[in-house]
Amino acid sequence: MSRFCCCFSGGGSAEKMSKVSSEASNGSTKTAPTTAGQENRSKSSAKGPSPVLVEHFTSQGCSSCPSSDLLLSKLGQESVRGSTSGEDEATTTAGTPPLIVLAYHVDYWDYLGWKDPFANHRWSSRQRAYGEALQQDSIYTPEVVVQGRSHCIGSNEDNVSALIKDAPQFPALDLRVSFKRPSPSDLEMSLSLSCKLKVEGNLDVMVAVFENGQVTDCGKGENRGRVLTNDFIVRSLDKACTLQNGQTKKAQGQVSIKLWDGYSKTKCGMAVFLQNPLTMEVYGAQLVHLPDDI
Repeated sequence: MSRFCCCFSGGGSAEKMSKVSSEASNGSTKTAPTTAGQENRSKSSAKGPSPVLVEHFTSQGCSSCPSSDLLLSKLGQESVRGSTSGEDEATTTAGTPPLIVLAYHVDYWDYLGWKDPFANHRWSSRQRAYGEALQQDSIYTPEVVVQGRSHCIGSNEDNVSALIKDAPQFPALDLRVSFKRPSPSDLEMSLSLSCKLKVEGNLDVMVAVFENGQVTDCGKGENRGRVLTNDFIVRSLDKACTLQNGQTKKAQGQVSIKLWDGYSKTKCGMAVFLQNPLTMEVYGAQLVHLPDDI
């Protein structure tokens, strides 16, 4: 049973560069390692759509979430392996379209006895915004939101798969990203983006940094005594810029990210996605692999 919560009403700096460029089709995009000051270009011969964005709202304090965490980790890892191993980028496992998973750990179950080390009140607020946009009576964990348009209980594999397969897909983003590490605790990212979209209204260009492979011994609360494994944990989410309504679908922007204790590039990744700030609908996403030497 899922737990429901009625929480709302109504050294020096070197520059590293990489390029992710996808044009609408059936192949995969691979990004080669970069060295400082060197631009890395990758041009796919494929013309597949951009991945489907799957946002997972979860908590280590909720006993219903571990099974959902494992399911979403499996789906996300399968999609990543498929897109980097040369499989058809338009479809991956069992006909499922490529996807990007982002896991937001909410804080409203911390009072039950276990304080989720990855919880952030911003993610609880983001879930409430989805609840209002999707006209839900309540928000709950575990919850999956697909392309900002539909939601279901995250531990129900059949329903999750159905929402992913039925989700609208959009043209691939043409994205160029550069990185700077001005200090050990700071990461700066600049991007330029173009897309083939005809959408009324503004689209925010959102940048999420996530972390994989976290294992936690849970000593209290509903999951006391369990070893919890979490992937795709959102560590930061920032707006880089906005694609303005009526203008050419090109934009440039920057974000500055404060890194956390224990940050390791090998466990982290980045996702860029377009979102209407009023409807919360998502109009395309792209996975960005961090350079090896960042």
